[in-house]
Amino acid sequence: MLLNKEGHQVPQVTFPIRRDNDWVKLNTDDIFKGKTVVLFALPGAFTPTCSSTHLPRYNELAPVFKASGVDTLVCLSVNDTFVMNAWAEDQKAENIVFLPDGNGEFSAEMGMLVEKQGLGFGNRSWRYSMLVKDGVIEKMFIEPQEPGDPFTVSDADTMLSYINPDAEQPRRVTLFSKPGCTHCARAKRLLDGAGLRYEEIALGANGVSQNSLAAVTGRGTTPQVFVEGDLVGGADELQEWLQAG
Repeated sequence: MLLNKEGHQVPQVTFPIRRDNDWVKLNTDDIFKGKTVVLFALPGAFTPTCSSTHLPRYNELAPVFKASGVDTLVCLSVNDTFVMNAWAEDQKAENIVFLPDGNGEFSAEMGMLVEKQGLGFGNRSWRYSMLVKDGVIEKMFIEPQEPGDPFTVSDADTMLSYINPDAEQPRRVTLFSKPGCTHCARAKRLLDGAGLRYEEIALGANGVSQNSLAAVTGRGTTPQVFVEGDLVGGADELQEWLQAG
């Protein structure tokens, strides 16, 4: 039975982590004391839902969480510190604190440690999120106890809606580019100047080809910029779009 611990103190646990090739020990107070923290826990680093959706959306909305009074976003998983550090580098999630609960102590104390031996995972954390203020759990969103890996309530948008239902969310911007493209560099400068964060998909990386560009955009040149799923176009069209407000 998964436990809802709203109103309780977070467990007192020490986390050994690697930082700059040295061992450092963080304890619960280092993370939570005197701060407003959103912690989201997930089954494992590098796993599909965790890498494609759960973590990236928290990282994307980090500035909105900060503007809404959240000091720190923490991602916890029952993985060792080397795996978590590698995942952080792979995800380029500079807005997230990666917390390795390698022995599962924190998850067990939270009542969220579950058996996943059937997948070869051993014991892992159930997927959940919580809002913690000065070490006290104010709100928890716990995924339903259903087969598989449900992901319906522990997402970033649900937590943000609880904290600040009127929060203005950043626009989702995607930029298709290719190495050495001067027009792509110009488009990036325009987006940076407008304060718009963007996802960059570079031709030649991760199997993205000229055919991929044509299939998605219907065009054969770079850059191609999308905002909220709508095609804006190249650098000239992006400049016109920005000038039009």
